[in-house]
Amino acid sequence: MPTFLDFEKPIAELQGRIDELRETGAEGGVDIAADVARLQAKSDKLLRDTFAKLTPWQKTQVARHPERPHFKDYVAGLFDEFVPLAGDRAFADDQAILGGFAMFRGRRVLVMGHEKGDDTATRLRHNFGMGKPEGYRKAIRLTALADRFGLPVLTLVDTSGAFPGIQAEERGQAEAIARSTEACLALGVPMVSAVVGEGGSGGAVALAAGNRVLMFEHAVYSVISPEGCASILWRTADKAAEAAEAMKVTAQDLKALGVIDQIVPEPLGGAHRDPAAAIAALGDALESSLAGLADQSAEQLRRGRREKFLAMGRTI
Repeated sequence: MPTFLDFEKPIAELQGRIDELRETGAEGGVDIAADVARLQAKSDKLLRDTFAKLTPWQKTQVARHPERPHFKDYVAGLFDEFVPLAGDRAFADDQAILGGFAMFRGRRVLVMGHEKGDDTATRLRHNFGMGKPEGYRKAIRLTALADRFGLPVLTLVDTSGAFPGIQAEERGQAEAIARSTEACLALGVPMVSAVVGEGGSGGAVALAAGNRVLMFEHAVYSVISPEGCASILWRTADKAAEAAEAMKVTAQDLKALGVIDQIVPEPLGGAHRDPAAAIAALGDALESSLAGLADQSAEQLRRGRREKFLAMGRTI
């Protein structure tokens, strides 16, 4: 059973009734197939109707769902011969940002991204996907290696933002994020980035300044979290839903604004309901984007990347 979100309570209640019926049928030998089928059809319709009209705040909740696939799941499902690379050669190895060389559908690439973890122990180890300066400096080191060996770069973004602790600030968090963004923009090899969950602030942009930026259907991407925005504007996080609406955080809004290039569809009910299908859909989108960049020279790739990001926000 998936973990149901607050707005999915009617679906959860229906699913609970279906499970109870199945248990009753198994214990008493009663034929309840017709009743189960009827309730299941009703549940499926309710799920379709609910997810067809999600608000930006509800999409934010889906993007944060604890059972969504994470970096390690994408690596296991899409990449072969993954060789992890650790450390920034200056301070430490940040477990919030992982990366390494791998084979992607017959092509050698560098893949890196945020890892949030999937239980208490791993979430603490990966700092909930919030990168520290050494994580972004590791990203700089890895992109430099990819550039040296002529390997395309694939990045998977899923973070609420860079770690805001005082230790990170003391070690130059803002400078590390800026340098990581600069390194992405300066790459002479194709770079495709995908926002697979949350894309939060500079901590996301530092790994997302690619030639193509993809985004899952129910992912979110913004300069600050809705709660953070609400706390600044209204002095209360209770206005997060209003903030999410105003900030245009959804993939659909960002595609219309030209911030992202492609929306990757998710299975009905979100990527967490069918991770294998979601991972496969992302793999197809990454492969297609890489194919479209294969014939471009290093200068064309740099110029296209620069023009893409400079064009954002321009008015006609």
